[in-house]
Amino acid sequence: MHLYNAWLPPPVAEETKKEKESFSRVVSSVKNLYRPDDPDSVYSTLKWISVIDLFIKAKSDISLEDVDSVVEIGLELFHKSQSKLYAQVRWGNILVRLLNKYRKKLSLKVQWRPLYDTLIHTHFTRNTGPEGWRLRQRHFETVTSLVRSCRRFFPAGSASEIWFEFRSLLENPWHNATFEGAGFVRLFLPTNSDNQDFFSDNWIRECMELWDSIPNCQFWNGQWTAVMARVVKNYKFINWECFLPTLFTRFLNMFEVPVASGSGSYPFSVDVPRNTRFLFSNKTVTPAKAIAKSVVYLLKPGSMAQEHFEKLVNLLEQYYHPSNGGRWTYSLERFLLYLVITFQKRLQHEQQNTDNDSQAELYLGKLERSAFVNVLLRLIDRGQYSKNEHLSETVAAATSILSYVEPSLVLPFLASRFHMALETMTATHQLKTAVMSVAFAGRSLFFTSLSNGSVNPVDLGGGDDTFIDLLMISLSNALLGMDANDPPKTLATMQLIGSIFSNMAMLDDNIDELSFMPMIRFSEWLDEFFCRLFSLLLHLEPSSVLNEGLHSSATSGTFLVEDGPYYFCMLEILLGRLSKQLYNQALKKISKFVWTNILPGAIAEVGLLCCACVHSNPEEAVVHLVEPILSSVLSSLNGTPVTGFGGRGILDPSVSTKAKPTLSPALETAIDYQLKILSVAISYGGSALLHYKDQFKEAIVSAFDSPSWKVNGAGDHLLRSLLGSLVLYYPMDQYKCILNHPAAAALEEWISTKDYSNDGALKAPKWHIPSDEEVQFANELLILHFQSALDDLLRICQTKIHSDPGNEKEHLKVTLLRIDSSLQGVLSCLPDFRPSSRNGTIEDSSYPSFLIAGATGSRVGSNQLREKAAEVIHTACKYLLEEKSDDSILLILIIRIMDALGNYGSLEYDEWSNHRQAWKLESAAIVEPPINFIASSHSKGKRRPRWALIDKAYMHSTWRSSQSSYHLFRTNGNFLPPDHVILLMDDLLNLSLHNYESVRMLAGKSLLKIMKRWPSLISKCVLSLCENLRKPNSPDHAVLGSCAVLSTQTVLKHLTTDPQAFGSFLLAILLSSHHESLKAQKAINELFVKYNIYFAGVSKNIFKTVDNHIDTPDFADLVSQIGSMSFDSTGLHWRYNLMANRVLLLLAVSCRHDPNFSPKILGETAGHFLKNLKSQLPQTRILAISALNTLLKDSPYKMSADDRPLFSGNSQENAESSLEGALREIFQEEGFFNETLNSLSHVHIITDTESASSRGNHGNSSFQSLADKSITRFYFDFSATWPRTPSWISLLGSDTFYSNFARIFKRLIQECGMPVLLALKSTLEEFVNAKERSKQCVAAEAFAGVLHSDVNGLLEEWDSWMMVQLQNIILAQSVESIPEWAACIRYAVTGKGKHGTRVPLLRQQILNCLLTPLPPTVTTTVVAKRYAFISAALIELSPQKMPVPEIQMHNKLLDELLGNMCHSSAQVREAIGVTLSVLCSNIRLHASSSQDHSNDRGKTNINNQLKEENWVQLLTERASELVVNIQNSSLSDVIDTSTDISTKNGYQNGDSQDDVKWMETLFHFIISTLKSGRSSYLLDVIVGLLYPVISLQETSNKDLSTLAKAAFELLKWRIILEPHLQKAVSVILSSAKDPNWRTRSATLTYLRTFMFRHTFILLKGDKQKIWKTVEKLLQDNQVEVREHAAGVLAGLMKGGDEDLAGDFRDRAYIEANSIQRRRKTRNANSGHSVASVHGAVLALAASVLSVPYDMPRWLPDHVTLLARFSGEPSPVKLTVTKAVAEFRRTHADTWNVQKDSFNEEQLEVLADTSSSSSYFA
Repeated sequence: MHLYNAWLPPPVAEETKKEKESFSRVVSSVKNLYRPDDPDSVYSTLKWISVIDLFIKAKSDISLEDVDSVVEIGLELFHKSQSKLYAQVRWGNILVRLLNKYRKKLSLKVQWRPLYDTLIHTHFTRNTGPEGWRLRQRHFETVTSLVRSCRRFFPAGSASEIWFEFRSLLENPWHNATFEGAGFVRLFLPTNSDNQDFFSDNWIRECMELWDSIPNCQFWNGQWTAVMARVVKNYKFINWECFLPTLFTRFLNMFEVPVASGSGSYPFSVDVPRNTRFLFSNKTVTPAKAIAKSVVYLLKPGSMAQEHFEKLVNLLEQYYHPSNGGRWTYSLERFLLYLVITFQKRLQHEQQNTDNDSQAELYLGKLERSAFVNVLLRLIDRGQYSKNEHLSETVAAATSILSYVEPSLVLPFLASRFHMALETMTATHQLKTAVMSVAFAGRSLFFTSLSNGSVNPVDLGGGDDTFIDLLMISLSNALLGMDANDPPKTLATMQLIGSIFSNMAMLDDNIDELSFMPMIRFSEWLDEFFCRLFSLLLHLEPSSVLNEGLHSSATSGTFLVEDGPYYFCMLEILLGRLSKQLYNQALKKISKFVWTNILPGAIAEVGLLCCACVHSNPEEAVVHLVEPILSSVLSSLNGTPVTGFGGRGILDPSVSTKAKPTLSPALETAIDYQLKILSVAISYGGSALLHYKDQFKEAIVSAFDSPSWKVNGAGDHLLRSLLGSLVLYYPMDQYKCILNHPAAAALEEWISTKDYSNDGALKAPKWHIPSDEEVQFANELLILHFQSALDDLLRICQTKIHSDPGNEKEHLKVTLLRIDSSLQGVLSCLPDFRPSSRNGTIEDSSYPSFLIAGATGSRVGSNQLREKAAEVIHTACKYLLEEKSDDSILLILIIRIMDALGNYGSLEYDEWSNHRQAWKLESAAIVEPPINFIASSHSKGKRRPRWALIDKAYMHSTWRSSQSSYHLFRTNGNFLPPDHVILLMDDLLNLSLHNYESVRMLAGKSLLKIMKRWPSLISKCVLSLCENLRKPNSPDHAVLGSCAVLSTQTVLKHLTTDPQAFGSFLLAILLSSHHESLKAQKAINELFVKYNIYFAGVSKNIFKTVDNHIDTPDFADLVSQIGSMSFDSTGLHWRYNLMANRVLLLLAVSCRHDPNFSPKILGETAGHFLKNLKSQLPQTRILAISALNTLLKDSPYKMSADDRPLFSGNSQENAESSLEGALREIFQEEGFFNETLNSLSHVHIITDTESASSRGNHGNSSFQSLADKSITRFYFDFSATWPRTPSWISLLGSDTFYSNFARIFKRLIQECGMPVLLALKSTLEEFVNAKERSKQCVAAEAFAGVLHSDVNGLLEEWDSWMMVQLQNIILAQSVESIPEWAACIRYAVTGKGKHGTRVPLLRQQILNCLLTPLPPTVTTTVVAKRYAFISAALIELSPQKMPVPEIQMHNKLLDELLGNMCHSSAQVREAIGVTLSVLCSNIRLHASSSQDHSNDRGKTNINNQLKEENWVQLLTERASELVVNIQNSSLSDVIDTSTDISTKNGYQNGDSQDDVKWMETLFHFIISTLKSGRSSYLLDVIVGLLYPVISLQETSNKDLSTLAKAAFELLKWRIILEPHLQKAVSVILSSAKDPNWRTRSATLTYLRTFMFRHTFILLKGDKQKIWKTVEKLLQDNQVEVREHAAGVLAGLMKGGDEDLAGDFRDRAYIEANSIQRRRKTRNANSGHSVASVHGAVLALAASVLSVPYDMPRWLPDHVTLLARFSGEPSPVKLTVTKAVAEFRRTHADTWNVQKDSFNEEQLEVLADTSSSSSYFA
């Protein structure tokens, strides 16, 4: 049994034992309802799902066999209801919960294939059903989480099947199927023990290669990291050592941080299609969680992983520092958090499985643990005072968890940080964070000092008392921290006090027992504490103006109550733990304070203070606190004027005087304050209040009798609170300590819920169980204020006793308030209505269908009382609506009463969901992690103090009581709703149409709860609300109210199965166009959109209504009625026309699977939408496009793949498609296509600033408002959207090519064959030559559809007219429609099939047409256009499966491109560069994949041709020649500008111009290779071209340099793996020695990022060479290079190669020192060039700047030596001043502490150098 259930109030806990058997009954009910032969029986099982969910949430003790059988039925149902998305969502979610909860106990096998089929069928195919996208989205989330939960149950062999299935998707890295493949691999691949045979080192190697095939793509990295993390965690037998360098390189580069003033994100990341990103989404950009998981599980004794991890932290730690925040802070914070959490999980697992020796040698030992914690401390140190709140809190929580693992490292660090924060009081946020850290680590501080456990305090430095001292100092400082002007600090302080006292078993001054706190006398501390607290309360400013009116709850408090539960919590703990004597001392002080002050601004705060006192010791506190306030209130109320409404029954209407009696404001405020404080204080009073029975009665009656509404309200609070504390169950001695910790007697032992077993070793809490006297008193109060108030109410309504309406209103208000507060007080202790049963007998109801135990308190009152109330309220409601319908206060009161009467248990539910203290339990201050190495006690779960768990059990009890009878009547059809509920519902229906919005909303909420509990009432509601929409004269507010209720999910779900409601709902919406106002139209529109979004299909029984009901319209009639509304001619408003069309489409698609209707309705609808293509209304056209894309499915005229060439004539006759006849008539009308294309061209709105992002929707549809868009955008286009390859070519511009339009033409032709083509031909020819761009767009779409349609007879048409058209398009002069035509060609050559590998019929012909050489006379724009078209076509080819003609074409094209690289036009050069990059990468990918397939003879020759790869050599050699020429010519340009240029020179210049052009084309090639993500296959070429990119950054030719810089920026992000790394290093080393200093400087810039990105994979030798080279540059003769080199060195020293860095520092120091000495002796510039002195100084400066925030041992000497050079001449002096100033700036925060590392003399030298000596005292 779960701890929370064992700790329920005893009467309830007894009941829970029956739940096991009850659950078995539920399971058998589900089994009986499901009939395998009738798939629609799924719907009848859905009502049990919420019941099964209840048992899970209630943590009931249920038998595993039952869980097993539920899971089996659930999976079967899930697979059976393939097209019923809603049913799948519900069953899927409950299965996920069951599987996750019982995952370790169940033993079942789940097949992966059916789950995959469900995904594909619903989300990855074209013919998606009519369901709304919200439902699809939920469905996708459900299925994926179900797959994740089932993965551990996949049987052996699944892994290899899954890999085999998706491996083929990953072949072509430049096709979007790859991204889907990666997503599926991550989702499905199981890593359970059954499948371990599949994983091996080779498999990992293959994954690493695949991972490298797409660089710089966050989505791709995220998928692979997740796969790797799971494999690392679950399979220890793989040898990871050889993969570590590459893995860590990946990890480091996934954190997109700015390196050396670069940008902080990929300059051009690979674009993943929107829906793939959406489907396989990552919560964060950087997969921090997966990286952390991999790192933690890679650690093992003797592994290199720890070293790599240290290096990773070295590089990342600077980004945690407060001054380096940015976009990356979030992912770094997650990284730290997950590192700690995963580390804790791993340790916990290892501690529990210590007996299992098979893997024990891989477990982390003491050394490994402390090494890991040490590294994490560096991040914690940097991030502790971050300005980012998440980060500083994460750091505090991490400190707390780690302090239980390695106290000897963490706690001294914590202590020093705390003292430092106390010293620098200036930065308050530091103090807050430091206090929070101590609060979180309080328990481990106690343990370390007190436990007789393993840790010897002397090891921790500073003897026994260090940490106790720390706690004491923090406690005494805590008193100073309570400050009304600094809320965050105050709350942190209160958290600290709460945390410390939660640990201590008892607070007492008796010194002998508690020798562990010698410094503090608790009685003195307590006095001081209350002094501070009272002054805080006196100075509080109320957060808002105290709001008058109904809802001013007793507590509209200040920040102490609003911003967190720490205040009340701290008081409860403090007062609960005090010894008797100290408690009395505190009570005296508190009662004196409350007695003497009236603080209307701090009602809640003072009230809670009293409440905590009463809770801790009711008997004492009631005498000293409650009684004085009570008598004070009574004396104040005595003698005030009375109204007689309070229930004394002395009402004589004739007496009502004209002058209205009032109270003085001061008296009113005082009474209000005291009553409200009382009401909060007595919440937990219980039986102690019985002594003051009569005073309470008197006070309540007097308060209701008072003429002030404020005082009435306070009386309401008091009555509510009093009833509650009498009859409810609540824990009594919650905060007393019962268990002392075995290892340290002074501490309380904390408890974990998971360690609880049934033997009851843990003592259950003491509950308040109401005694008979309490119940009797409560009943008296009910008679007084509930029954008599009801009688009063009836009297007012029936006899109209008041002549004055003002008085009547007052009387009504007070009477309703009394009724409301009685109901709110007793909650569900007043028994519920009895349901009437179907067959008239009640016997049936004695067997409820299932049982969830739960009760709020003892039973008071009776059913009759509730029934009487319902009748009276019904009468009153009628009266109010007639007489006082404009008085919102009365109406809101009466709605609240109805809610409390009709929705039994809903008040408890609200209480549970608003429970303010529920979230404080997660604060790290009161959680002890499951691993505790201090006291060496480990548990199964987190441990918490007993009071916190009691709190949770109390909330659990509240929740149970709200649910215990909620679902009973939904599952059992035998019960009808009681008549009283129906009465209330009718009233609420009227009120929900009221003209005040506040009234409507409240009534609507309440009505909804009733409908959910009694589903049989929904239909009636829907019909009456639909009437309001159809009635011509219904007012606005009625329409708004109806829409609000109809748009709730409860109603929308009900429509799927109820034929009558369904029909009337649709017609009501479509017939509501007569409502004029904008508000009403907006509401109707939103309702319709919502209906679409959540549309869940239509169940079978709606189709079956043919003749059962006379009044229900038959389905076919409904369709035709709606169809007739959806033509333009009906003169409806366009939006209604659109809605009608939309509904028609929904119905047509829903009945697609029903054989009786299908063909006829589908044919009519398709014809109807085809006509709509030429509609006058643009939205209707767009919808028609969506509709046709859905409805046109069969393609009888399409050539099948097998019989391409011979297509026999006779098979054509019988293949006529069902829609063909209907459609043929329509499109053969005269001029049909002309009109259609014309009206489609109006959809294309071409703006100047056409943005590329608008591709996915219908272009830039600026004429659509959002609401219209959601109606027209029929389905969230999940189908394989086009283009299926990433779009990155910028020179194609952004097009307005809508692939949906193209798809319609393609489908039409496939549906109806050649006649369409013939009808289309002339129109097409006219539009292709049109002048307007919008017409050209439509022509491009239609043409693309035609070219891609693959129907029979297409080849003949190509020869006759299409080829000529295409040539005309290529040669046309017009520029602006190039993007559309490029897209058209791209569409036409797109591969078919999911992987895009089947070749379309006309691809070869189109390519040949493009390759035909142009006539020599054309303009350059046409040349550029042709290359653009070619590159667009090449992108779509799939290189690994190219047939021979395509390969030959590649060869031919390659020669042409290489020959044209010096073309004179810049536009053409760019096009050539881009085309070349696509071409070469295609060739490379083909070569790499064809090594396996070269069996075909014809192929091999060509392959050999390709393999020679002369082009690579040509490019690299030519480039290196030209660089020299260009550099020389740019020098000579500088020299020659003055002299006249001779003819010979002119010739050379022409030549050098050609060189520059060739170079530009090459740069375009490099840029587009890096941009497109194709660089992995051309790395060797790119590395070969490194030198030109680096050296041409600064030339006299501006365009060339701009391109070089662009390429350089992209290169910085590219990781170069072996085998090319060596080559790259040698290029870098040689260019660092280049004679041109600008090249040397550029090399240094590249080196900074190069070293950062490759630090894990560079060999030691290479690193040394690079260091040496950079050191040499310190002495360079160009001053810029020297300074740059110093900057680079400072960066390298941070980079984690400690030995190299240390070596360099020492050398620098010795060198500089010797120069300094020589200077002193000779006082002359003896023999040192400026460069060498400057170099030595720069080396020192680099060392100093490499540690910006710390103070290592060597630093003081270095800084001082550096400062001694300040007397040197200029470049040196400047360097020194800059470096010292920077040193000061970065160390200013902690200078107070750090200056102790320097001696006097050093500080003097520093002071001399500094101009402003203020920091250095």
